[in-house]
Amino acid sequence: MMAKATTLSSEVMKKIILSYTYLAIWIVLSATVIVYNKYILDKKLYNWPFPISLTMIHMGFCSCLAFFLVRILKFVELVTLSQRVYLTCVLPIGALYSLSLWLSNSAYIYLSVSFIQMLKALMPVAVYTIGILFKKDNFKNSTMCNMLAISVGVGIAAYGEAKYDSFGVSLQLLAVLVEATRLVMIQILLNSRGINLNPIATLYYVAPSCFVFLFIPWVFVELPVLRADSNSLGGFSFDFVIFGTNCLCAFALNLAVFLVVGKTSALTMNIGGVVKDWLLIAFSWSVIKDTVTPLNLIGYGLAFLGVAYYNHQKLQMLKAKEAEKKSQQDDEEGGVLLTEREQNGTGKKGDSMD
Repeated sequence: MMAKATTLSSEVMKKIILSYTYLAIWIVLSATVIVYNKYILDKKLYNWPFPISLTMIHMGFCSCLAFFLVRILKFVELVTLSQRVYLTCVLPIGALYSLSLWLSNSAYIYLSVSFIQMLKALMPVAVYTIGILFKKDNFKNSTMCNMLAISVGVGIAAYGEAKYDSFGVSLQLLAVLVEATRLVMIQILLNSRGINLNPIATLYYVAPSCFVFLFIPWVFVELPVLRADSNSLGGFSFDFVIFGTNCLCAFALNLAVFLVVGKTSALTMNIGGVVKDWLLIAFSWSVIKDTVTPLNLIGYGLAFLGVAYYNHQKLQMLKAKEAEKKSQQDDEEGGVLLTEREQNGTGKKGDSMD
């Protein structure tokens, strides 16, 4: 018994260590992509203020690499989607995803990394509100009070921002709203049909559509500027090493998402995201030298407590659902055993009558 308990304990410890390792890899890669994008897009750093172009490069690279992994290496098993599902489900999600990436990358031109992470704390508020509008979530007074606390905290952080830019804030808030809509649409369009795609399969289907959706505004918004710059030999330059490593980091981030969600849970990733935000704020203040005011920290601290409580509520609901499911399984197994016993008993009585 002692040997069995020791083996079980070592297996549990190994699983915990691996889970935290996957989570740490995701945090590092996510922070790297955020800081890398900020470096490329910021006019005072690399000076490539073309968020649509950058997002298109990411989507083109991810499309090619996903095709290679799925079709050539057979790295993951691909779920076959019908044309109707692709047109009615994947394309709308791809359109929202491309718009979300475009808006969020655009915000890095105007806002600091730390302030953007503070604004992203509004994501649970947006997801909950849109979930209620689409009737995928139930209105609860306690949850709404929690959402209001998060909103007030972000409002205080915004009020204390030293380099506040209204246009940049508008872009980031729109990005949060669009991303929240995309997450709810995934639940409505894909999960309700029993379609669950891992990140590589998602990129295989969604990334090409994102590229096409981004190409349309790119032709009218950024292509004329890039053409004029190349004709006048302006200051914008394209470094294949920088953009290549940036794309690799973006794709590796999607693989890390696959590991974290596959080996732990989406809730674990949400909790890890809060840790990542604090690390990015600290990095932005200490390394990038962004200004972080005490009012910023007070406001985000309040929002952080709200997000932490929201994650705690979700964890409790998840545990309750698992306990209920296990109880139902036990009842079903008990019912089957009782039926078998009754049948055996009837059989024995019939034998004795003969």
